[in-house]
Amino acid sequence: MNIKEYKEKLFKSDTRRRLIENFLSLSVLQLSNYILPLITLPYLTRVLGPEKFGLISFAQAFIGYFIILTDYGFNLSATREIAIYRENKEKLSEIFSSVMVIKFFLFLLALGILSAIIFTFEKFKQDWKLYYLTFGMVLGQVLFPVWFFQGMEKMKYITFLNILAKLIFTIAIFVFVRKVEDYLYVPFLNSLGFIIAVIIALWIVFKDFGIGFGMPSWERIKHEFKNGWHIFVSTISINFYKNNSILILGLFANNEIVGYFTIAKRLIDLLNQIAGVISQTIYPYVSKQININYQKTIQFLQKVGLLIAFYTFVFGVILFVFSSKIIYIISGNYFSESILSLKLMAFVPMFIGINVPAVQMLLGKGLDKKFLKAVFIGAILDIILNFSLVPYFSYIGSCIAVITVELLVTILLYTEALKVKKCQVN
Repeated sequence: MNIKEYKEKLFKSDTRRRLIENFLSLSVLQLSNYILPLITLPYLTRVLGPEKFGLISFAQAFIGYFIILTDYGFNLSATREIAIYRENKEKLSEIFSSVMVIKFFLFLLALGILSAIIFTFEKFKQDWKLYYLTFGMVLGQVLFPVWFFQGMEKMKYITFLNILAKLIFTIAIFVFVRKVEDYLYVPFLNSLGFIIAVIIALWIVFKDFGIGFGMPSWERIKHEFKNGWHIFVSTISINFYKNNSILILGLFANNEIVGYFTIAKRLIDLLNQIAGVISQTIYPYVSKQININYQKTIQFLQKVGLLIAFYTFVFGVILFVFSSKIIYIISGNYFSESILSLKLMAFVPMFIGINVPAVQMLLGKGLDKKFLKAVFIGAILDIILNFSLVPYFSYIGSCIAVITVELLVTILLYTEALKVKKCQVN
């Protein structure tokens, strides 16, 4: 088979072509998400030191909860609606306007809550500039219509704009961050990169897609709120057990310990993004196809699951065996706390990655409540484990909590997914 024949076979349908193009776009994005942080991470840990790096990481974890609030699950619920009505320009404009109005008011609510916390608790008040500068990321996330591009299956826009934001941040870091005292530039530059990308994103939505903006009806706003509620609570639960480790560790340990743990956690999070690429790519496709041809969609998800299981296992072995060298390359030091953390969490990306087929099945079928049940239990367990273990075992307790919760959530998700599959067969 020559190259021409292979390409014709590979792209024999519009659906397959779109999936491959979206996967390649998001793969390029994730490649940049690996390379650019791996450039700035060693630099920042050396220039700022573990203490300031840990403080910045704590602030980002804290502000992450406001990003969850303002996202309100729209990255899944609105994506699903956009995918269904992508041929109806009037409906798309209505959905876009409703979501953006809701996100704006959620942003104001988040800003009010942040201000109340900062000026109530001394721990936050003493670094108020850091938290407000980091909050710029929330504004960027509110205005960036990633859910719209996902629903339209135009991932190339997400890729281009995210890479642009990260390039601005990466280049600016080396220009402006030269000493420990420059640590406030990190959240400022990160937020600035996001906001520049947002301006371009909105211009594309209005100009290239012809989307109009108008004040939505109260009924439409209530519909979007109701549609996103279960996914919103699910997203809160997920991020609780994904971000709590850094936040709660910061409450009981000093910034230096948080910095050591964060170095390892960041590496794990970077690996998790590969599964995120695959999940984002196939979600619009699965949402449409699972109710049309259930068996074919399940077979497709099984293949995806095997692929993820294979590469995450290989990466897990590499992280475990070469943890010392990896930490040295990243931080310039053999931090024993970072090395042990990386060893303990080496196979966490595998637990998270193999969740993808189960999550896709539940959300694709609109079974948001079943998805919520699994991740909510995980969030509750995470809080219990972190507050029980971290005061006595410090960062090791954080690692144990991460491993235990991710394993439990995997089991719960597949338990729910298998129940759905059994009902479909019967």
